Amino acid sequence: MILENGLIRTMDSSMPVARALAIAADRIAGGVGTHETALATPERVDLGGRCVLPGFSDSHVHFPTWSLAQREVRLEAATSLEDAVGRVGRAAASVPADRWLLGRGWRDSDWHTPAQPTKTALDAVTGPTPVALTSRDGHSLWLNSAGLDRANGDFQLEGGVVEIDDRGQPSGVLREESAWRFRDRHVVISDDEYVEATRAGIKLANARGVTAVHDKDGWVGAPRFWQRLESEGALTLRVWQSLPHERVEELEALGLRSGFGSPLLRLGYLKVFMDGTLGSQTARLLDGSGVEITSREELAAIVRRAARAGWPVAVHAIGDQANRDALDAFEATAADWQPLGLRHRIEHAQLLAAEEVARFATVGVATSVQFSHAPSDRDLADRFWAGKTEGAYAFRALVEAGTLVANGSDAPVEELDPLLGLRAGVLRTLDERPGWRPEQALTMQQALEATTVNPAWLAGDERRRGKLLPGYLADLVVLNRDPLECPPDELGQLEVVATMLAGRWVHNPPPW
Repeated sequence: MILENGLIRTMDSSMPVARALAIAADRIAGGVGTHETALATPERVDLGGRCVLPGFSDSHVHFPTWSLAQREVRLEAATSLEDAVGRVGRAAASVPADRWLLGRGWRDSDWHTPAQPTKTALDAVTGPTPVALTSRDGHSLWLNSAGLDRANGDFQLEGGVVEIDDRGQPSGVLREESAWRFRDRHVVISDDEYVEATRAGIKLANARGVTAVHDKDGWVGAPRFWQRLESEGALTLRVWQSLPHERVEELEALGLRSGFGSPLLRLGYLKVFMDGTLGSQTARLLDGSGVEITSREELAAIVRRAARAGWPVAVHAIGDQANRDALDAFEATAADWQPLGLRHRIEHAQLLAAEEVARFATVGVATSVQFSHAPSDRDLADRFWAGKTEGAYAFRALVEAGTLVANGSDAPVEELDPLLGLRAGVLRTLDERPGWRPEQALTMQQALEATTVNPAWLAGDERRRGKLLPGYLADLVVLNRDPLECPPDELGQLEVVATMLAGRWVHNPPPW
């Protein structure tokens, strides 16, 4: 196959642009100067002036959870407690007996009228139907009385928060470890539900130009969902899968090292949480506030164990104290993991003290960030991190310091949509307001590298993915326009025309 009459952005500095691209089986066969004799009886695809890029990677997505969320009550647009409760009430009548009513996306700090989410407010519209509503950041759970009753009062554990009402009883909101344990034990979702939702999610991701994801849902059993889909021929994404760090001893005993799997599905890295989030006000800050889930010393021990077993570690760190502790732990254990070439990463890195910015590159740790979080969180950051936002979502500073920055969505916290992420990275706004902290805006080239080249490196695939060069896998996306030449005020007009994985069209094959 030859793609011609368009602009090929290879994302390689030695040959940044080509006018045609030859594809043989699942590989790029040639670039500049490709002509009809490059392949035997090639199919020719007229790009019609469109732009071709390497397929997009989402470096931080809870993919099965995001897929399932497409079927849940969505509360992101709720503007008040009454609005959120009303949306839940309208959905309650359609829930079968003995099934959970699930919802997602509430953030009470966004509500126009201050109010606390409570079990009492939900009870009025849900009755005996158990309700579990995950907050927008995924770190809090809002339950009604029928839902809370499932735990028989067993809520408290280290690293968790149980909000209490004026009678000393659980108010209905659990945070951090308390929320996660409740969800794991009591909110039961069948494998069939996850697989069917993920099947639809893959098609939607392909339609948005995504050919690879770094999935964070190892804790819900994502590997077995992906395996079922791959066995059916329905897996049209490359998956770099996380696993909970608590599984490291099992992995070591089995002799399984990072990278084990197939061309489409590989077990990649271990996930650790240092702290909470901005939205739940549980991010751990230098002023002593927030929730410590994993200490510096505990992380160092985890990194050493992971290194012995051959696994890189991805560390969730939001607050400036959490990021400092994570960097300290990686630095203290460098002798254990650097000789092995393990590619560790800090997820989010949302608030950094100025002296920490250069340490990522110095220590040799990448950042896995979410460009869309900056415009989405700007009001919360200005409110909760007042006087500290010079170090908030400091994407440009990280890039200029030499840090490898990979971009993702954190879906379902934000939407899985790389074009939206690119706009957020370049403009630092997604609404009519001027860009927030515009000094941290990236160039489109930098944003594209973070969405194509750098995620492939994190997965150890830098010699076969992330660029459109001879010998690389033919994973690519066709856009209606060249994003590097698109005026900033027209970035919203960029559209995905088609997506290819391993030389096969997985979304909207030509002719167009």
